[in-house]
Parts: sequence; structure tokens; C-alpha cells
Amino acid sequence: MSMTISEKLLALAAGKQEVHAGEIIQARVDKAMMDDILGPRIQIAEQLEKLGCRIWDPERVTVISDHYTPPANATQAEIVKFTREWSASNGVEHYYEFAGPCHQVMVEKGRVLPGELVVGTDSHTCTYGALGAFSTGIGSTEMLGVLATGEIWLKVPQSIRVRFEGELPRGVMAKDMALCSIGRIGHNGATYRALEYCGGTVERLPMDERLCIANMAVEAGAKNGVIACDEVTSAYLREKGIPQGERFQSDPDAEYYADYCFSAGELKPLAACPHEVDNVRPLEELPVTPIHQAYIGSCTGGRFHDLQAAAELLKGKKVAKGVRLLVSPASREVWLACDRAGILSALVEAGAVILGSSCGACLGVHSGAIGAGEVCVSSTNRNFIGRMGSKRGQVYLASPLSVAASAVTGRLTDPREFL
Repeated sequence: MSMTISEKLLALAAGKQEVHAGEIIQARVDKAMMDDILGPRIQIAEQLEKLGCRIWDPERVTVISDHYTPPANATQAEIVKFTREWSASNGVEHYYEFAGPCHQVMVEKGRVLPGELVVGTDSHTCTYGALGAFSTGIGSTEMLGVLATGEIWLKVPQSIRVRFEGELPRGVMAKDMALCSIGRIGHNGATYRALEYCGGTVERLPMDERLCIANMAVEAGAKNGVIACDEVTSAYLREKGIPQGERFQSDPDAEYYADYCFSAGELKPLAACPHEVDNVRPLEELPVTPIHQAYIGSCTGGRFHDLQAAAELLKGKKVAKGVRLLVSPASREVWLACDRAGILSALVEAGAVILGSSCGACLGVHSGAIGAGEVCVSSTNRNFIGRMGSKRGQVYLASPLSVAASAVTGRLTDPREFL
């Protein structure tokens, strides 16, 4: 039987020779991840104790406090404190705090390997598919079962192939590729399906850009996103000192629910307009829209490649008066790498404010929330009503290059104006 990458990954997790779309399987979980906002404090700690259960394998569990770090108030501080203490008392040695958004930290610390099944209490757990893993977000109740048994039942998703061919024009980044595909597929067009990204354009992307695309898969409703392992994957793993894992490729005659093909050369810098991620339009076609805040960061758009591109565009320029440009590197490791490369100082010289590595501004809980009537252009992954602060604010999603260009002009701007 021919299978897609996602089907092969789930067959391995289920201990079966083959699986087919729609089949319900009982799968062995390789790694489980919890964060502070939807981690042990949400039923999990209490119910494990009631059940008299211990974590099936603490070595396979990672807990990361990232949404509420640094805490902005006493409530957030108590949540982080509880998460820290629970992890220690339950033998979870892979606990990270102030290290950055969970998905970047999981990848950097080698907590995800190609070929693995990884689940996490955050919808953007699908990020790890960039490494050839089957990774998906689950709820706290499901995580309780995983922690107790090390297993989970899943329905094998149908796969949608998303192919990009050709060279990306200047000014276009992986975020534009992701928005382009979501705009075509729709915010629920891939619900409980696997998005498999492929084609020559994807193959030439560095890992930072691949992680961005996989991260956004859930914004089309996907169960997971995945990119086949290749030499780019291997080189990244070697650089980080991470084992190579097990590689999978889709069979040539594998069946797909749908097939999308995009010409990379025709792509333009895009923006997802309020208040839906699939409300996508070319920046050059939008009316003049003044902004108050520009944000570059998060597990979607704050990696080294992102900050480097923004710094290069901002070189010799200044952030417009009345605009605040906030930059949050995707992890402490990214922060240090950018500092060593002079990227942070270049951003600061242009007028940016460098924040700690955190999820705070992305979901409007600290470090950059917007007020009523304010407009923010952001390299993050969601622009729902109230996502980054006031329900009367507006959030546009765009690439780090587009965010940087907009910070200079004080309005939504196509970065090609500066390139």
C-alpha cells in the first residue's frame, strides 16, 4: 500500500506496517510537551494525583514556561512557580524557563527528532513537522492520558500536498508562502488533514524558514504540517548536535485529498488583514494604513534569519515617529547569536526595542499589548479579535521584512520599496 509521509509516521508510532486515512490508531508517543499556560495547572496535576499515576517516562516529557515569562503580575508569577515546582517534583528534568517560545526551544534542544510522534498542549506544536516529525497540538485532557500511559489514539488524517516551484523574488519570505497557501486553502480548508509542503522552493529554504511554514499549518485547520527530511535537515541537526532520527518520504503514487501548486516567482509580499488569517492580500494593493506598533518575534517570525533580514532592511534607516518597533528573538539562543552578529545593535540603532524571548506580545498578555484603535503589523501567527490586546485593536500579519519596512514608513508597506 502506498502512503504519504504522515501515514508512514503514524504507522511507525502504531507499530503497524501500514495505515490508511480515516483509520483510528493507538499510537506510542515519543515526546510530550507542555507549556505554562495550558500545562500541569489545567487539570493535569490534580487528576494525575487523583488517579494515583506517575508520568510514564519523565525523560520524554518537556515543560516550558514561555507564555507568562517574564510574569507581568502576581497571577502569572504563581502559574510559572507552580509549573516549575510541579516539574521538579515529578522528575521532569527537561524544564525550561526564560529560554523562549516552546516550539523554538523544543527544536534547539533536540527534543524533537525526525520520524517521531510529538504532542503538545499548544496548537502550534505542528512546527516540528519541519524536521520530518508528526507533531500536533492536543488538549489538557488528552495530555493527561498521554502522561499516564505514553499513548494516544488518533485518526489518520488525509494529506493535502502544497507544492511551491521556482525562485522566490526579492522581498518575499516563507511567511508570504504560508499566507499564500492559507489564503487559498482557507482557515478551515485543511481541518483534521495533514499539510505536506514540497517542491523545489521548499527544498531550497533554510530550516528557519521551514519552521515558519510548518508553524502556520494549523492556521488552515491542519492536524499537522510536514516537510520531508533532506540534506538541509541533516545539516541543521548536525550543527545542533542532534541525532538524525528516521527519514520518510511519501510514495510516488500516494493518495492526496487535494493538491495545490504555487509558482514562487509570482509571489508578492502579503498581509493577513483583520481579523482572519486567510484574509490575505498583497501589501501593494492595500489602502494607506498608518500603524502604531510593528512586532518581529515569536515562534513564527523571530528566528535568526528573520532578524537578520529585518536588520539588513533597516540599515541606515530610522523607525518612523510615533511607531514602536518591538523585537523579541525566538529564543535565548537566537538572542545570543543575533547579538554576536551585531544584528541586535543594528536594530536598536534603527529605533527598535529588544525584548526578552517570550510569547507575551503574541497573545497580548505582556511585553507589547496594543490598545483600542491601535494598528499592529506583526510577524506572529494569529490576528483574531483581541489576540494582541484590545478587542478594538487591529492586527495585520506579515513577514519580518514587511514589518521592518512598515516600521520605517509608519504605514503598511511592501518591503520591495526598499529593495
